[in-house]
Amino acid sequence: TCMTRHPSNRGRRPVSRAVTAVVIGGLCAAGFLVVDEARTATPVVKRAKPPAKAWDKTTARAFPADAFAELVGERPSFSGLAAAGGKGGAGSGAAAGAAAGGAGAGGFKWSAIVSEDTLADEIKDVKKSAAAAVASASDFKGGGYDRARDAFSMVAVAFGVIAEYDQDIRWKKDAEAARDLFARVGFNCKVGTDQSFAESKLRVADLDGLLAGNAPETRAEREGDFKWSQVAGRPPLMSRLEAADGTLAAAVASKGDFEKAADRLAHDAEVVAMIGEVIQRPEHEYFDDDTYKGYAATMRDAALRARDAARKKDYEAARAAVGEMKKSCDTCHGDYRS
Repeated sequence: TCMTRHPSNRGRRPVSRAVTAVVIGGLCAAGFLVVDEARTATPVVKRAKPPAKAWDKTTARAFPADAFAELVGERPSFSGLAAAGGKGGAGSGAAAGAAAGGAGAGGFKWSAIVSEDTLADEIKDVKKSAAAAVASASDFKGGGYDRARDAFSMVAVAFGVIAEYDQDIRWKKDAEAARDLFARVGFNCKVGTDQSFAESKLRVADLDGLLAGNAPETRAEREGDFKWSQVAGRPPLMSRLEAADGTLAAAVASKGDFEKAADRLAHDAEVVAMIGEVIQRPEHEYFDDDTYKGYAATMRDAALRARDAARKKDYEAARAAVGEMKKSCDTCHGDYRS
């Protein structure tokens, strides 16, 4: 062995290879030896070298001798950031958990904002408006195209949410195709023409088929990656918010009204919350304006509190939440409405 060959080991009892292997194995198990695999598994972090020369006196005087002595309060704890997904996210308040685990496309948990029943009921409700708007060419060209635009845009938003939904949900496999179809007709209904009327009639038929369980026969061609700004413009979404504002105000006018309209209040509150989230998505109008996004987030969170209060039959909480939501909307309109 190596021990018998080295002069300093003369007279010592040689150690067998088997014993040596046992000893090394025990040291590895105890953590005293680090094998190459463990050493290479953790990358070495290269840090910038300190300056070769000390700062001159003028530069040094610009900084306190002890930075910690200048701080006020306790040092913050960042231990929860990793679990929370780091910085940024889906907003604050009632919707802060929407970006948690189990989320759908884009990492957002839409089920925390709007239920499957609300999405289905909203599609059914606006389908009636769309059908009435295209009842005749003369009605459509006389102003029905504007109502059709509002209806088709909300259908497109609903299918856009369904396409990203974080749970199994009705229409999910056909949602992207439906979203693009109704988004296109919604934008085309900015004007009342023979072409937009004909397209609107086809989309109402598609909507009837979807409600009956059939996939849409047509596919819309969309260039580039999907963007929420391509689903619905701001005007039709604002029209839906105004309608919801009237419904919610009436529902909390008195405790008796609230008890009768609690289910409808919960529905419209979720629709408001859904729109409040959509208008914050990239490329939507004002999406990069922090003040506007703050109004939208406040509206969304207040709407969710109103929804929760309606489910709990808590009139005072619902009235307070609806009031906060309306205040956010009114302030936003004062700053941004042209």
